[in-house]
Amino acid sequence: MTLSRREGVDIRPTLLRVLTDLYVQASAHSADEERQFVELTSRLIDEVDDATRAAVRARLAIYPATPAGIMDKLGLRRTGPDQPVPAAAPIAAPAASTPPARIPTEAEQRMAASLAMRPNDAAELSDMFFAAGVRERAQILHNLQATPLKAAARIPAARAARAIHILEMAAFAEDLDNFTLELGEALILPSRIAADVVNDPGGEPLACAMRALDVSSAAFQRILMFLNPEAGSSVNYVYRLSRLYDRLGERSALVMLAAWRGSTMAVARNKYRSALYDDERHRVRTASSPTRPAVQPGSAPAIRNQKSGS
Repeated sequence: MTLSRREGVDIRPTLLRVLTDLYVQASAHSADEERQFVELTSRLIDEVDDATRAAVRARLAIYPATPAGIMDKLGLRRTGPDQPVPAAAPIAAPAASTPPARIPTEAEQRMAASLAMRPNDAAELSDMFFAAGVRERAQILHNLQATPLKAAARIPAARAARAIHILEMAAFAEDLDNFTLELGEALILPSRIAADVVNDPGGEPLACAMRALDVSSAAFQRILMFLNPEAGSSVNYVYRLSRLYDRLGERSALVMLAAWRGSTMAVARNKYRSALYDDERHRVRTASSPTRPAVQPGSAPAIRNQKSGS
């Protein structure tokens, strides 16, 4: 059993540190001492951990009598013939990196947190997205990433995991009805919107819905291939939507989810607006023209009792 492996403990880092400390305590060494130091430390430098090697390198970098062989081993160099103190190699300039993203101002942060879509705006965004073509939809989703509109809250992880499992099983069974029902319940969407998302021939709304649930790329591809076998058999269809899905940000999907939810409020408001408006007009007419009594208070003729024969 060697000294460096006694009782299963690696003492080579400690040995190298001790040898270095003893060597730098003397200002000069004989040729024999220098040769022994070089022989011992050369082997140990290659066998110790990075932290020990860095500590030894730091000690020898400021020692004026460091042997040339050890300097080369540690990557040290002398700065000039008149300056025998070895110095570490210059630190390379950091590689040019992309500038950090601009930090939004406090006003922008408040706006982003409170600028919720009105129902009419949500309906317009939803209708525009469903009516757009493939390229226009991709551009809309790209622009939504930086929009100040308030996004929908993230779906809780437990509910999302349960929904993803059910959606995958429904897709494997080609069960569009149960898939649509589960998607609407998971994303809190009415059945009409959920059906539009699932049955859209382009597939971009389905990609938004899956991203809002944080479905993995592999699971999304399986859903594409099995949910609608006719469309899923197209390589271009699956490849195009897979690329879109990988680039689709969570915020874009959640903003679109907020638009789908808000559009239902606009539909309900328009549905009952005429009835409510007519009711208000009826109440206004009733209040402005009250029924006039036949006899006004205080206007009844006085009744006189006449005595007969008077």
